[in-house]
Amino acid sequence: MKNNDVKFTLPMLEAPRTMRILFRKVGNLQYISHLDLQRTFSRVLVRAGLPLWYTKGFNPHIKMVFGMPLSVGAESECEMLDVRIERDMSADEMLQRLNAELTDELRALAVYPAERKFSEIAFAAYDYSIRTAGADQAMADRVAALLDAPGLTVTRRSKSGEKEIDIKDYLYSASVSFEGGLIGIHAVLAAGEGKYLSPELLITALRQRMGILSGLPTEEHYRILRRRVLLADGKTLFR
Repeated sequence: MKNNDVKFTLPMLEAPRTMRILFRKVGNLQYISHLDLQRTFSRVLVRAGLPLWYTKGFNPHIKMVFGMPLSVGAESECEMLDVRIERDMSADEMLQRLNAELTDELRALAVYPAERKFSEIAFAAYDYSIRTAGADQAMADRVAALLDAPGLTVTRRSKSGEKEIDIKDYLYSASVSFEGGLIGIHAVLAAGEGKYLSPELLITALRQRMGILSGLPTEEHYRILRRRVLLADGKTLFR
C-alpha cells in the first residue's frame, strides 16, 4: 500500500491534533534560506503520506508553524515545526515516514504532541567553534574577558542603516575554551519574540573589537550550532 493511501485507513480525529517535529539542519543545509526550508518541508510532508489537515477556502494549504527561524549560516540540532493532522497516526510512524524522505543533514529527531507555545521560548544555547590566526589560550582568555565586560556595543547594519546595539543586554551567559587550535564559545542568547539576538552578532563583536576572523576566508572560519532552546529561567528545556 502506498504512503498516500495508508492515511485514509486511519480513524478521523474529533479535532485536528497539533504535532511538533523536532529536527536538525546541519552541514550544507545551513546555507538554505528559511523560505527554501518551508518549501522543502511542504513537499516532504506530502511525500511522507501524513494525514495532514489543510486550511479551508479557495486555496487550501498545509498549516506549518516554525519555531524561531534559524539564521542562514548557522546550524541547529533543535529546530521545530508544528503541523496539524486530522487522522490518528502515531508519533513513531510519523517520524519513520518523515525520515524516509529526509537526509542526514535534514533529519527528524522526534515527533510529539505540541503542548507549549513557541511564544514561551526565551533563550537559545549556541556552540561556536572559531579557527582564526594566532588562536591560543591567551586569545581565548581575552575573548572571555570581552564577553564578561559590562558593555559590548557593536554596529549592526540593516536596510534602514547602521545602529549601535549593546549585545550584553541579550547575553544570558557565556563560557570560553581553547582546544585543538579552536576557540570555543558556549553562549546562551535572548531568543524571545520581543527580545532576540542573532547569533551572528557575537561574531561581529569579536571582529569589531578584537580583529578576530579578519584574515583570509580560506584559512579562517567559524561554526555556529544551536544546541537547544530554553524557557524564561534560562535552564529549562523547551520542547
